[in-house]
Amino acid sequence: METSDHTIWIERYRPAVLAEIVGQDEIVERLQSYVRSGSLPHLLFTGPAGVGKTTAAVALAREFFGETWQMNFRELNASDERGIDVVRNQIKEFARTSPLGGAAFKILFLDEADALTTDAQAALRRTMETYARTCRFVLSCNYSSKIIDPIQSRCAIYRFRPLGPAAIGEEIRRIAAAEGLTIGDDAVDAIAYVAQGDMRRAINALQGAAMVSDDVDGSMVYATTATARPDEIRELLRLVVAGEFEPAEGLLRELMHDRGIAPSELLGQTYRALIRQPMLRELKVELIEHLGEADFRLSEGGTPELQMEALLARCVRSAGRVARDL
Repeated sequence: METSDHTIWIERYRPAVLAEIVGQDEIVERLQSYVRSGSLPHLLFTGPAGVGKTTAAVALAREFFGETWQMNFRELNASDERGIDVVRNQIKEFARTSPLGGAAFKILFLDEADALTTDAQAALRRTMETYARTCRFVLSCNYSSKIIDPIQSRCAIYRFRPLGPAAIGEEIRRIAAAEGLTIGDDAVDAIAYVAQGDMRRAINALQGAAMVSDDVDGSMVYATTATARPDEIRELLRLVVAGEFEPAEGLLRELMHDRGIAPSELLGQTYRALIRQPMLRELKVELIEHLGEADFRLSEGGTPELQMEALLARCVRSAGRVARDL
């Protein structure tokens, strides 16, 4: 495998232009139309992590400003400073100055804007109005519902969706070829399964597996990401539905203790498998309810081993009761 001073692949392979962004074709096309027209409204990017929101903002600035993009673009993370002072000082100071290099305006990218307090968002709204001539605002958030309506109404809203397996597979194969890796279909499928639509997770999973061997396979991906294989989760569900508590408990302990898989990860994988598993509606509803209860108890600080064992017990009991009622 080739070596490089820059070892963080998610940065090395970050798209530099809009056309290189995968899986968000409609959004890319609309952003490119702004570049062609030379005009830009305030924008609000919303969607889950790792789907291209920050990359799109930086690529948009590069295409608008060319060589002077760094002089006319600034990125701030609202989660670092959530209060009104960051709006009154840093944001206002950047927005009020004139663009450089003959640009018509500057772009301020505010990442994780949903972390701003309500007072800070109200101040931001006023700043967006006052300095609209010299500065365009691009806001990024995971949950648009946490952005106040006056800001939403001033922005063109773009909803980034989780990346599909095809988009992730395309990018992973491209990176593998560039790094001189051999990667099979099983490894690509495993990475897509682990990533859950998040390209950063996908690239990190590939880099983690590549540290072990240049010949990447599916088992290597699951091992390096501490993720259970889908067939193991399906087997756990089968044992639970069959009412076999002891074998299910043994498999659970193997996954948690021998393999070091986090309970929260197991809950997420089990839920994803459960909603696709054919079974009686009543039983599926009860099992999902039990998963939700376990997730809540873990988030509140419950003992992981005890809560996971209790989850198994509740699920086995529900499966037995539904079987008796048939």
